[in-house]
Amino acid sequence: MEKEQEIDWGGGGGGPEEGATSQEKLSLLKNVHSGLPDPLPHPVKRSVIEGDYLYFHYGCDGQDDRGWGCGYRTVQTLSSWLRMNGFPARGPAPTLPRIQQALVSMQDKPDSFRGSRDWIGTFEASLVLDFIHDVPCKLVHVRGGAAELERVAAEELHRHFHVHGSPVMMGGDRDNSSKGIVGVCTGAGGSHLLVVDPHYYGGPPERAELQRRGWVAWRRVSSLDQDSFYNLCMPQTTRKST
Repeated sequence: MEKEQEIDWGGGGGGPEEGATSQEKLSLLKNVHSGLPDPLPHPVKRSVIEGDYLYFHYGCDGQDDRGWGCGYRTVQTLSSWLRMNGFPARGPAPTLPRIQQALVSMQDKPDSFRGSRDWIGTFEASLVLDFIHDVPCKLVHVRGGAAELERVAAEELHRHFHVHGSPVMMGGDRDNSSKGIVGVCTGAGGSHLLVVDPHYYGGPPERAELQRRGWVAWRRVSSLDQDSFYNLCMPQTTRKST
């Protein structure tokens, strides 16, 4: 197994709750896109994140969040990148209950949100990452359609990875499955997104298994739902030297 990094959930009951594991530390895979071949032999432009991150997915902490937790897991993946690349969190790693509590504390959600199975999207992700890491996020709305999606991939995402280097959260309406985006590759025929999908559920995975089964994969922009709008949450980390 390729368990490469431990997350400290903190003590005193700060870990996953209600039927979840009581472990205070959990091993998670790091950089699950590593070793994945590029989708194009001669791309015009290729941009990927810089630095390490951990792969969070359904049930990775013992809490069965299938059907509602994908947004939380993507937030955890983005938070892990921030923690590992110089943007420490206020307190231990954000568990699902801590994410919900943060949104209640900010008065974005009512008290009844705690312990619920309500989804979160890119807007809530931006609030949580700013609250926990003091890192603002840029929200980009993509109305849908092949031309608009290709434009955002070719312009916004390349620019983001070049300037900020951080992973991006992507969600939509018809296509409402949260995705982590860690790279973009553009050629004459269009762009591909490097997707880290949090919907894997099962025993501790191996990187090769995730890539073989498509949980971590390059996806053509044209394969996305052309009738769905999409939103991107892009952490605005310190500009890197060029």
